[in-house]
Amino acid sequence: MKILIAGGTGFLGKNLEKYFTEKGNQVYILTRKPERENEIYWDAGTIGEWKSALEEADVLINLTGKSVDCRYHEKNKQEIYTSRIDSTKVLQEAVDQCMNPPGIWLNASSATIYVHSEKHLNTEENGIIGDDFSMNICKSWEKEFFKINNRKVRKIALRTSIVLGNNGGAFPKLRMITKLGLGGKQGRGNQMVSWIHIDDFCKAVEWIIQHENISGAMNVTAPAPLSNSVMMEKLRKKLKVPFGLNAPVWQLEIASIFLKTETELLLKSRNVYPENLLKSGFKFSYYTFDEALDNLLKS
Repeated sequence: MKILIAGGTGFLGKNLEKYFTEKGNQVYILTRKPERENEIYWDAGTIGEWKSALEEADVLINLTGKSVDCRYHEKNKQEIYTSRIDSTKVLQEAVDQCMNPPGIWLNASSATIYVHSEKHLNTEENGIIGDDFSMNICKSWEKEFFKINNRKVRKIALRTSIVLGNNGGAFPKLRMITKLGLGGKQGRGNQMVSWIHIDDFCKAVEWIIQHENISGAMNVTAPAPLSNSVMMEKLRKKLKVPFGLNAPVWQLEIASIFLKTETELLLKSRNVYPENLLKSGFKFSYYTFDEALDNLLKS
């Protein structure tokens, strides 16, 4: 199987590349800075030589987009938006021009598409989608992606939650602050955290590719979201750290300015359930946060 990953040089892309390569697949990466043999230049906005790689691919995975871990001033907001919309748009143009387009196209989205919810569990069916900067980005992104329906190309939007792994993403930072004694609750600690182990993320992508009856939006998240305070307590316990200083909202607001990030990334309650994945028969290797922690802290 030949797999083309656009924007595949980040945490998720690197892990997907390793996962599929180890299973004997050919994986090519579209990137602005190609350095290896399997990397192909693209600018994420215009059609170029990279289109020929798309012509021969079985699977297209698009993970392109400026990181949301930044301050939401106008310039960054615009870049967050255009990096997602423009890359999706140009890939659609290229797919339309292909004689043999990929049979499946998985496009990144986010579990952030759902409203802040501490009680309501958001499935694909009953999820409440709201109206703010982050949710509108996700809505626009999915709208652009699903705008054109090509019968030859099965499309899936990956509404992914926080992905936990040791070689990138949020987990190394969480582990570090906990070891430093700063691993208390953030804000009130009531906000729900939806998460998925990196191995299950890769497995879920493979499962979706293999099951032709799956299409549309998919929540890619473990079935056991937990509150921020419980999550931090479990992390402290596993790391044998006796205490963790709590961080009230005002403190987080000040820290976020220095860290050039936004408090929303910590304080928004993402209470998301992978109903469609489970209905399709997918089995998680790490169903609970404890199971994920045991694995991550031993490796």
